[in-house]
Amino acid sequence: MLLSRDEAYAVRNAVTVAEVTTTIRGIPVEVVLGPEDGLPKRCAVNVDTLVTIRKELLTERITLLGSDKIEKINQAIQFALSLS
Repeated sequence: MLLSRDEAYAVRNAVTVAEVTTTIRGIPVEVVLGPEDGLPKRCAVNVDTLVTIRKELLTERITLLGSDKIEKINQAIQFALSLS
């Protein structure tokens, strides 16, 4: 899942991403996604695993998430990084 701000994609050669996995543990650093979100099966974004990768490794967009899921991801990031 791409996490960099939109403005960064045009000027940076690296982007920050979070792991998407089919392992769902039900913890505050996860946001569950599924077919209703445009993913092929039930999975979770795990924001405990944030990494920066070369932009050229990205080949295609799978889906765009709705504002409700984006808000949940923001909350999970705040929890993971102890941001208030």
